[in-house]
Amino acid sequence: MNLTIRPYSKTSFGLTLGTTVFYISIMVVVPLLGLFFQTASIGWAGLLDVFREDRIQKALVLSFTVGGISALINLFLGFLFAWVLVRYEFPGRKLIDTLVDLPFTLPTAVAGIALASIYAQNGWIGKLFAPFGIKIAYTPAGIIIALVFIGFPFVVRTVQPVLEDLPKELEESAYCLGATPFQTFRKIIFPELWPSLLAGTGMAFARSIGEYGSVVFISGNLPGKTEILPLLIVTKLEQYEYGKATGIAIVMLVLSFAIMFLINYFQSRFTRKLS
Repeated sequence: MNLTIRPYSKTSFGLTLGTTVFYISIMVVVPLLGLFFQTASIGWAGLLDVFREDRIQKALVLSFTVGGISALINLFLGFLFAWVLVRYEFPGRKLIDTLVDLPFTLPTAVAGIALASIYAQNGWIGKLFAPFGIKIAYTPAGIIIALVFIGFPFVVRTVQPVLEDLPKELEESAYCLGATPFQTFRKIIFPELWPSLLAGTGMAFARSIGEYGSVVFISGNLPGKTEILPLLIVTKLEQYEYGKATGIAIVMLVLSFAIMFLINYFQSRFTRKLS
């Protein structure tokens, strides 16, 4: 039987391309342009004045500090979860694999309330640390826990498919040639996993910078102490300071985009070097 594969017509290409451009314009380009135009109303001088406020400076430092720390923790935890789920068979493996996606499906406000109740000083976990004078909820430590919770699935789901597709013959060959487990991991496994680890960590970091729902309850929203940028944006909007709110949003957008661009750049360079 002869099968003839017909090329896509120009009409279908034009329709699909037009739909794609329309969707991107409505969902991405137009909102971002509105954000830039709103910020332009206060000018460069006004934008600089926004970030001269001590409260905003502290929120900026806190947001990127806790975001970076949580991303590094997610790098380790995500890799550990992916390794266990791929390399080992044990009772409850399917259940754990399903629970990894829970932060994706669970409303972030629900996650924030649950974490705040658990890590408060009278909560199940918080009361264990209370006698030692350690407070978790309503501190930066609580924010990090919330960001780790919502971010680690990104690393797991980017690393897991790469681990599953990694040929085991490569490891067996390395063992046969006398390589130790550590040498095999460093020379064979890690170079294959590094791009996906970097991508997952970058997505977890980007999600952490803009997270609101799971943080608003456990942070306590203390100005200068536990107030992160998304919370401050909401505060400025409630005070009808739209210029300051959009100015903060623009800086978050630019910094997050720059970090993601650098991660993708180094990831592509590393991939080309291996190929």
